[in-house]
Amino acid sequence: MKLHRIKIALYALYLTNKFGFKLRGKHSADDVKKIRLQYAETLLSYLKISINVEDIDKINNAGPYLIVSNHRSIIDPLIIEIALKNSGINGLWIAKKELYNSFFFGMFTRNAGTVLLDREAKTMCPFFTEVKQKVKSGFSICVFAEGTRNKTEQTLAEFKEGAQIIAVKNRLPILPIFIETNANIALESSLKNTPADLTANIIVGDIIDYKDRSGTLQELYKSRFNLS
Repeated sequence: MKLHRIKIALYALYLTNKFGFKLRGKHSADDVKKIRLQYAETLLSYLKISINVEDIDKINNAGPYLIVSNHRSIIDPLIIEIALKNSGINGLWIAKKELYNSFFFGMFTRNAGTVLLDREAKTMCPFFTEVKQKVKSGFSICVFAEGTRNKTEQTLAEFKEGAQIIAVKNRLPILPIFIETNANIALESSLKNTPADLTANIIVGDIIDYKDRSGTLQELYKSRFNLS
């Protein structure tokens, strides 16, 4: 069992750096999206995890959006990439500084078109300026509103205020996505070499107007998926 885990970890490290290196240099936005998607499909296929998306037709390809998702697993960004594969959306992830410096994810994160979030910075002005520039260029912004992985027994951890600030500052309609399957459990099953293929179920919710003040972003998000 440990040998299987080590094999997967080494292959994942190889793939992450292979595609991170492939992303180096100048590429068109479409090419960067294709390379990210190829990486996601290759790794999830190796893990035997497939993606099922419900209500994908709720997405109007006009965009851009602020894409808000829940977050339980390190493979959640890959799941979202595949879920939006045929949507026409090119979304850039907000990435913490720790990921930029990560031995495992660093090269990929730095080259994949992410927007750096340095929580220790004296001011957030450069971050919000970069987000605005990306949105003006037609990109959607992808964010895990909980700020970090939810390791509790609760369906959702508390949303950080940053997601709503990004939406308001850039007048972005909010596209809520709910990863219904706990991808961490699916990943653990894969690491245990479960023979059956695994499926992560994704639900796309109705658009949230950034001007909607009928509730907090977390309350509005929950209402889209009938979460308690």
